[in-house]
Amino acid sequence: MNIDPFTGNYYPTVFFNEFWLLRDKLIALNETVTELPLNLEVGPISMTKWQLFMQIDQSFQIHRNYGSMLEGEADELKRVFLEGNPYLLGVTMIVSLLHSVFDFLAFKNDIQFWNKNKSMEGLSAKTVVVSFICQLIIFLYLLDNDTSWMILASSGIGVVIEFWKIGKAMRIEIDRTGKIPMLRLRDRESYVRNKTKEYDDIAMKYLSYVLFLLVAGFSIYSLMYERHKSWYSWILSSLTSCVYMFGFIMMCPQLFINYKLKSVAHLPWRQMTYKFLNTIIDDLFAFVIKMPTLHRLSVFRDDLIFLIYLYQRWIYPVDKKRVNEFGFGGEDDDQAVESSEVVAAKEEEKKTN
Repeated sequence: MNIDPFTGNYYPTVFFNEFWLLRDKLIALNETVTELPLNLEVGPISMTKWQLFMQIDQSFQIHRNYGSMLEGEADELKRVFLEGNPYLLGVTMIVSLLHSVFDFLAFKNDIQFWNKNKSMEGLSAKTVVVSFICQLIIFLYLLDNDTSWMILASSGIGVVIEFWKIGKAMRIEIDRTGKIPMLRLRDRESYVRNKTKEYDDIAMKYLSYVLFLLVAGFSIYSLMYERHKSWYSWILSSLTSCVYMFGFIMMCPQLFINYKLKSVAHLPWRQMTYKFLNTIIDDLFAFVIKMPTLHRLSVFRDDLIFLIYLYQRWIYPVDKKRVNEFGFGGEDDDQAVESSEVVAAKEEEKKTN
């Protein structure tokens, strides 16, 4: 190494290469740490490679300053090339694209159904409210854990849609009788007068007792044996863990309604195929994309509910008067078929004339 005694400059340049050093590989230093292994590797680096590392780091820093990139997203991009192989990278890109497409279709069908729905017959209103609370807790938990923006965007859109669905499933009123205005949720008339509400109340009554015990027990266990960044993180982690591990309880009222009514809603094979493919893509997405372990386990909760629904569809008759989650019923399909036949007949009549 040559050093200029007058300017203090030296060459060749010494570059501390920390480009591939990920944050989750760092070890926190405190008074409990007495010694750590230190490994140094010295070697030359080409000018092209050095400039490439510097430019990429500067680009990441610019995006972080503008707020267009979260703190951990640069590490996730590096992890794809560092820990993966080309085949896994290709699968990740395809699965991510398909997951985004199916998320969009799921949101579209959900909005379409609740926008057209005029009756709560065969639907659980309380499940809609509880689902919004769970989605909000999950979104805050993912935000607190610096999760990928793709998962955050999907979860955030889901929270907005779940809140909008409350206004379609129930009547939202503002109670101004007290000093502070309060929101009141009232059941719609079509929901109060049908058998669904009776079975929904029975299901939620007993499930709420079980959920309360689970939340209390797991929160105490987490506080005693696990580490948390703050009280806020402990509350979010406890609530999210219960939502993830026992979230299928929130979906059970709809299955309970199917059990009591001894029927299931009509679901055409085209929509059944879409639902099946969406479940498969979610499973693949949970394995190839880095995410919290609890969020990964929640995917298999949805698989369990889907399998129970398939079993109910096998043993119970289909009630074509009940609408499905995609906003269509058997009567709608029959009317669509009749309309298409009438149109075809008129076109055939015009051709003959």
